[in-house]
Amino acid sequence: MQIQIINGPNLNLLGSREPGIYGKESFTDFLSELQLEYPDIKINYFQSNIEGEIINKIQETGFSYEGIILNAGGYTHTSVAIRDAIKAIKSPVVEVHISNISAREEFRHKSMLTAVCHGVIAGFGLNSYKLAIESIILANK
Repeated sequence: MQIQIINGPNLNLLGSREPGIYGKESFTDFLSELQLEYPDIKINYFQSNIEGEIINKIQETGFSYEGIILNAGGYTHTSVAIRDAIKAIKSPVVEVHISNISAREEFRHKSMLTAVCHGVIAGFGLNSYKLAIESIILANK
C-alpha cells in the first residue's frame, strides 16, 4: 500500500510556527514516527507553498496510490484548482487539518475541498494524519 501525504503552504514551518495551535514537533520528526508505526505502508511526503506544485503531485499520485492525505493549508479555503484536481483522480483524498478549523477565524470555516474528498479529519493535532492513514486502510479492505 502507498499513501501520499501532501502539505500545503507554511506547513514546512511546523514546530516553530504558532506552536500553541500547531504544536512544537516538526513534520519531518512526525513523519519518521509514522513510518515506524506503519512499516507495511509506503508513506511518501511532499510539501509545497506553491499551488501548481500541489496540483501536479495530486495528479502524479492520484491514479496509482491507495490514498492521499491532503492538508492544503490556506489553499483549503480558496483553491478551485486543487478541488478540480481532486475530482479528476481516482485515489481517495482525506482532507486533514491539525487544528479545528471550525473553532478558528470565520474565513477558515469554509473549505473548497471537503465536498470532493473522501472525508475530513480536523482538530487532533498531528494525530489527524494517523487517523487519516487508518481511514485509508479501512477504505482499502
